[in-house]
Amino acid sequence: MIVNFSEIKSEIKKYFVPKMVVPSPFVYWAQTDKLITLKIDLKNVVKPDVDIVDNKIKFFGKGIGAHGETQYGFNLDLFSSLKSDDDQTTTIKLFDNRVELILKKEKDAWWPRLTAQPQKPAWLKINFDLWKSEDGIDSDDEARDVMKDYPGMYDQLHKEEMGYRKEDFKKVYLIVYNLFQFIGFTYVLAVMGVRYAKLEYDSVADTYEHVGSAMKFLQLMQYLEVMHPMFGYTKGGVLVPFLQISGRAFVLFVMIEAEPRMQTKPVVFYLFLIWGLIEVVRYPFYITQIYKKEIYLLTWLRYTLWIPLYPLGILCESIVILRNIPYFEETQKFSVSMPNEWNFAFHLPSLMRVYLLVLTFPGMFFVMSHMHKLRTVKLKPKVIIKKSK
Repeated sequence: MIVNFSEIKSEIKKYFVPKMVVPSPFVYWAQTDKLITLKIDLKNVVKPDVDIVDNKIKFFGKGIGAHGETQYGFNLDLFSSLKSDDDQTTTIKLFDNRVELILKKEKDAWWPRLTAQPQKPAWLKINFDLWKSEDGIDSDDEARDVMKDYPGMYDQLHKEEMGYRKEDFKKVYLIVYNLFQFIGFTYVLAVMGVRYAKLEYDSVADTYEHVGSAMKFLQLMQYLEVMHPMFGYTKGGVLVPFLQISGRAFVLFVMIEAEPRMQTKPVVFYLFLIWGLIEVVRYPFYITQIYKKEIYLLTWLRYTLWIPLYPLGILCESIVILRNIPYFEETQKFSVSMPNEWNFAFHLPSLMRVYLLVLTFPGMFFVMSHMHKLRTVKLKPKVIIKKSK
């Protein structure tokens, strides 16, 4: 009996040696209501083979990908139909580091996903960069922001792809800033409250010693709120926050920090209490506005507490300035007398008297009018119009 070993070897290869699997490249997709864009992560592709029939797409091409230089390919069953490639509606763009396919949908509609089945292959990703650019074709029209056009769909797809919703940097920064300030002012109020509960009125004189450093740091941080509208992080003007924050800074750093005899006065306790109460409501309100959530109680407090607290705050600031005038007359701190090499004179107590007049009358009127306008807008009753049948 003659055994043909070559035939046996071929039969073994036929049944036991696995066929070579063509690897799939990474594919990143994006869409508009008219187009599907696929970015295929392959380098040095020369003549790819693309076949489109109804809602099926096949791609084969040789290039350099995750598995080195070899033949790559993939098949996709899409969510809905595409226009046939026979109509010459498919655009293929070859780049050194990628291949881009621009496919036209048969019907203009927004797809909830790319594939027919909810489960997608691991190599298929969402091209979030392209979602924020033009719709994939050369056009003179203004660039579209698909994230703004379809925010719900964008958030859902991003969560499915990443497992979480990627927040905008500005949004994250504003949340962290407002949360930090809220915690800071809560800390100040908590320390004052605990000390008052233990020592009662005897704790008032040492208020600045225990929370003055925290208050100074929080006050300096508030100057970021002047820069937020400058850089487009928030809406509104720069003048109003600058005047409000600078007014507080003048009282805190020039009137209280620079004069030790003022630091033990009871008015400092009441001033810090008023500032803290205003801010522990304001910053949580801002956080809800970032998330576009409406909590009526918080909104009502934000635009109602100022009615008693703002006049009391201005009154406390005025008392601090008024009681400091004789101290600065005595010490001449921050004052410049003639003669000097600059031929310049400055008398701080005179500036304090002028500032006191501006703060008490025009300043209070300006701040109260501004807050009244905001309160009118924010708390006005909502009118709901229903159509009768």
